[in-house]
Amino acid sequence: MRFIVFLGLFLINISTFSQVTDFIRVDSGHFYKGNVKYKFLGANYWYGMYLGMESGPGDRDRLIRELDHLQSLGIKNLRILGSSEGSGKYQISPPLLISKGKYNEEVFKGLDFLLNELRKRNMTAVVVLNNFWMWSGGMPQYVSWAEGSDIPLPDIENGDSWDPFINYSASFYKSNKAQRLYRKNLREIINRINSITGERYKNDPTILSWQLANEPRGYDYKKDYRSWIKNTSEFLNRIDKNHMISLGAEGDTGSDQAGVDLYKDNQFEAIDYATIHLWIQNWSWYDPNNPETFSKALQKAEKYLDSQLKKAKKLNKPVVIEEFGVSRDNADFSITSSVHYRNRFYEYVFDYAYQNIIDGGLIQGSNFWSWGGEGNPSKPGQMWDRNSDLTGDPPHERQGWYSVYNHDTTTISIIRESAFKINELSR
Repeated sequence: MRFIVFLGLFLINISTFSQVTDFIRVDSGHFYKGNVKYKFLGANYWYGMYLGMESGPGDRDRLIRELDHLQSLGIKNLRILGSSEGSGKYQISPPLLISKGKYNEEVFKGLDFLLNELRKRNMTAVVVLNNFWMWSGGMPQYVSWAEGSDIPLPDIENGDSWDPFINYSASFYKSNKAQRLYRKNLREIINRINSITGERYKNDPTILSWQLANEPRGYDYKKDYRSWIKNTSEFLNRIDKNHMISLGAEGDTGSDQAGVDLYKDNQFEAIDYATIHLWIQNWSWYDPNNPETFSKALQKAEKYLDSQLKKAKKLNKPVVIEEFGVSRDNADFSITSSVHYRNRFYEYVFDYAYQNIIDGGLIQGSNFWSWGGEGNPSKPGQMWDRNSDLTGDPPHERQGWYSVYNHDTTTISIIRESAFKINELSR
């Protein structure tokens, strides 16, 4: 009898050890899953938990088809939204966190469903927990709840100034009350028990990392911004010892005024790896209406990536190029317009990442922005509304801008070929 009990305990311990080794971790500047290096080509798929809902914007059949399609392309990682807060203009609806302490269980179940489907396909997720921009609520919503004030949204359609909004969102770093609301939400999410698997999120190896926010920027609050990074990453590390933690910032960005720096922002011990975003169009390096600017934009992109890797090397931390994209040719929002320059840009970034990986560099993966799949904007070039399909373009951006649709065969061929090359390195 004692032997049987001992054998049972031994098997439980083996099972536990096996589960722990499934969590992606950093070792000597590389991602590992078990004893195998983990490299990936992934996609941004922020709206996945919304497709996973049983009602509202949910479409589980579409989600399953799209995950099958992505898996067939060799994509192993998706960067997804893991929280949304409040409701308002230019924002995804319905929110997960309706108001202070009040949750929409149907949205949570959508995230449960998505994570379970990713697990079935041996895919992983980077789960974004906050947002500097308004499209998922994020920092400005926490400030609004803390202060009882209205968010000064810009009139995006008419080219209104973003400055009042940016200052309002960045004030989150100085608001202890707003940050307490945020940490309370983090605790709720990380300790969530998946309604399908019965497993707490913090024990689910499907999650590659928790990400503090989407594109946080310090602007005039640099000291408070970096205190927030340090304190929040340490908080997450205390309540979840299994998962890596990433910041979600752009690196240095194309602007000196954004108040970000890859080295300074990722220097904290609880941040496991650095992230880079690359936006040749948003940063005014490339004008799609002037194709002659493309070659110089690639030169700037290479110089930028090189500079970011130098900073990461000083940190001795891995890197993921987790956002990059460009519009369809001639800035045409039509879903059937050509994508010649997008294809060239994707090829450039994928080749840069691949070469760095085979040279033993710090890059571990890349996530293009973004997968639009079966989505079909009802009004291409217009803002999203609640009756429109979900696509890769969030509600505060014109629909059809950066989405890669499932009929973009030339782009998909590039993704498939590049993913195959990357996946061969992880065998």
